[in-house]
Amino acid sequence: MERDILLTMQDDLARALAKPSRTVRWAMLISTKKCVGCHACTVGCMSENVLPPDVVYRPVFEMTSGKYPKVKIDFVPRPCQHCDAPPCVPVCPTNGKATYKSTENGLVMLNSAECISCGLCVEACPYKARTMDGSNYYTENIKVQPYELRTFPEYNGKWQRTDGKSPMSNVRKCSFCLHRLKDGMLPMCVTTCIGRATYFGDINDPESLISKMMKANKTTTIQSIPDAKPKTGKAVFGASKTKPRVFYVL
Repeated sequence: MERDILLTMQDDLARALAKPSRTVRWAMLISTKKCVGCHACTVGCMSENVLPPDVVYRPVFEMTSGKYPKVKIDFVPRPCQHCDAPPCVPVCPTNGKATYKSTENGLVMLNSAECISCGLCVEACPYKARTMDGSNYYTENIKVQPYELRTFPEYNGKWQRTDGKSPMSNVRKCSFCLHRLKDGMLPMCVTTCIGRATYFGDINDPESLISKMMKANKTTTIQSIPDAKPKTGKAVFGASKTKPRVFYVL
């Protein structure tokens, strides 16, 4: 019986966490050939990060091509791309306090306590991967539901809706589940993928499964997403100046 790739990636993760963090280059590889459009990654992410209905970190776009009777549908998950040249960072007016490229782990980070809710980074992202949490679906303080008292774990934070520093009313986006990585767990979207279409790990490690998959397959990145609606969104693939850390096998 073939070993589940989740177990292999878990071993890769343990090996990466044993290294100095600055030598690790986290990346994600998504195979559209294996994605079945079940949206399990979307739902798992929403639960893990305590997201309201109007905030989605990992939508799955349904892209239709061809003409009847030869019509093809591809499913394209889109997390934050964690670019090495992120256009969202230089437009932030907080001088790198609210959104920045971490020198420790290489990810594009957010600090909700410093966010001023200007939305400039939301507009700058060509992937539509940032969303304003408008707090439209939270109950009033006198009627707070128990599930709403959960902490917001992303970016190593333990934000709560009552602390004045939470992501509520601020910008939110995928963190590659950094809080899970620190605890030795793979990102939620990776573990919930029933088609095993998502690979994650350290691409500086040639022995990691993601490195081997990238070597064995032709990969590409997303240049932009003109329309971010999951049912109709169209991803434009090709080399990108933003240098994304999310790669795709088409």
